[in-house]
Amino acid sequence: MTRLILRPYRPSDADAVSRLFREVYGDLYAQPDVYLPNMISQHNAEGRWQSILAMDGARVLGHAALCRDSPSNTAELALTVVHPVAQGQHIATRLGRELLMLSGSLGIRSVSIKQVTHHPYTQRMAENIGFHSTGLLPDYVPSPFGESLPETIVMGSHMIEGHTRPLPDIPWPESCRAFMQHLCSVFGTCQDKASRPAMPLQIKQHQHRYDIVIQHLNKDLLEQLWQLPRHWLISARVGLSRHFARNLRNLSTLGFAFTGLMPAPGDNGWFALFHRGVRSRSLNLHCARMQQLHDELQQNTNATNPMIASIHSPMDARSVA
Repeated sequence: MTRLILRPYRPSDADAVSRLFREVYGDLYAQPDVYLPNMISQHNAEGRWQSILAMDGARVLGHAALCRDSPSNTAELALTVVHPVAQGQHIATRLGRELLMLSGSLGIRSVSIKQVTHHPYTQRMAENIGFHSTGLLPDYVPSPFGESLPETIVMGSHMIEGHTRPLPDIPWPESCRAFMQHLCSVFGTCQDKASRPAMPLQIKQHQHRYDIVIQHLNKDLLEQLWQLPRHWLISARVGLSRHFARNLRNLSTLGFAFTGLMPAPGDNGWFALFHRGVRSRSLNLHCARMQQLHDELQQNTNATNPMIASIHSPMDARSVA
């Protein structure tokens, strides 16, 4: 076999890259842009994607990209695909390392990755190139492998040398103390700030799930969350702050389970992830901490689903200051 080389994307590669995604995933890939070669070229030309290819002679056997909203100092390592004839050659690992090395020169301070859980290979690759798993996104996208259940994603984060994204230095609840202390040891800590830049409240529907972004969880909003339809599957991202223990307690009364952290937009800060309602499934995850979060989510859903409709309003307990 011709020696593999890695090189940056060229506009003339668009058709071959799109064809590679079709050959590997058929029409099931969650990012539809890859099915339009003109979109691939447009994203690279405008700087939203920074693609790199693995080449065997004239054939494109692998692709990966740094994806970001321009301009931004954060990016996602994504769109990684390797042709079946080239699997086992650590091509995804080589592409990922190359892009991480490139990140600093692009002004990127942190890189995230969404690791599929249908198989362990993406999770192993992410760990091998320096990502730390921080949280779960349950039932996140339709399965790109043709499975009936949506794909659950493991979030990973990697800090580029010289940059940090610390967690607030606060007491952690017993139920997640070991996990949060581990993340503190990886990313560091800082004094929690009393106020943060406001982020608009958001709610969007994705497939059969509702995604909610909450910067500050207060009494009125908690009551409104309680009034949402009980059958909705909800993923909530809540700004991580000194109020975490209180937010965890209050959201737990609404049937939400804590599923870890993910980086917030911009230079600093984190979202705490909470999820209500999940498809029953068994997963064998590479990271033991992610496995524990998955198992606890499954147990929480099984325990709370039968009684969500009958428990009292969280306001009855007057648990929000």
